[in-house]
Amino acid sequence: MTPVLEAEGLGKRYGRRRALTDCDLSIPPGRVIGLVGPNGAGKSTLLQLACGLIKPTSGTITVLGQRPGTDAAQLAKVGFVAQDTPVYAALSVADHLRMGAHLNPGWDGQLAQRRIAQIGLDPKQRAGRLSGGQRAQLALTVAVAKRPDLLIFDEPAAALDPLARRGFLENLMEFIADLGASAILSSHALSDVQRVCDYLIVLADSRVQVAGEVTQLLERHRRLSGSRNELEVLPPGFEVVHADHTVNGSSVVVRTNRAAAPSGPWQWAEIDLEALVLAYMTRAEAQR
Repeated sequence: MTPVLEAEGLGKRYGRRRALTDCDLSIPPGRVIGLVGPNGAGKSTLLQLACGLIKPTSGTITVLGQRPGTDAAQLAKVGFVAQDTPVYAALSVADHLRMGAHLNPGWDGQLAQRRIAQIGLDPKQRAGRLSGGQRAQLALTVAVAKRPDLLIFDEPAAALDPLARRGFLENLMEFIADLGASAILSSHALSDVQRVCDYLIVLADSRVQVAGEVTQLLERHRRLSGSRNELEVLPPGFEVVHADHTVNGSSVVVRTNRAAAPSGPWQWAEIDLEALVLAYMTRAEAQR
């Protein structure tokens, strides 16, 4: 199967600043990918490279088997909702749908009209007078009515209240299921990622720290607790991701390919997605 996104040695610089460094990824199709990391980690840069909005400084990237932005046909396969779900304030809801139909040869007008009716938007209403949640839903409608193979979202729900955020994510998952599309969702909200994503990419310090199926990543990581001396020497096959040492004891998050629970003079526990992400982000920060 052709990867939905594949990168080899991908890098992007702005002058002396590194935005993305030596990025290697191969993401299978049919996934909902969560892209997480601190501000300035390179998330927006990676998404803009995937959309063909910017060009790499080094390495290669392909999306759906082609270089991003190669031609109109390739662009039509990707739906992109940028940060703050941008819409044109002076244009009406209907104007946005007409523009979408004009720019996209595969435009599904019935889907767009049905969607606008379902969420109760007035076609005559100017986008600038919509609420934040309504603007997000309009941007989502325009993106999915292209009937793309890949949907890319850059912090689409960051400014939404909890109710609007929940509605947006529910509609997003409905669209993905209906279209049979893949999706990449960049978000600071790990609860959103945990709710809808089955594949995870952690970016920190402009590099990919870890990537893979969420279930497999959680299976391959454990938290070991014990004395510092007990945890200083671990058996082969254990990689320490992050360690916490206190006067009362120590704990380490480890990565292992062993299916069985690690045996030793320590206690062990499974970890959740938040603990896994924070461990890799903390390690990246400490290595800077």
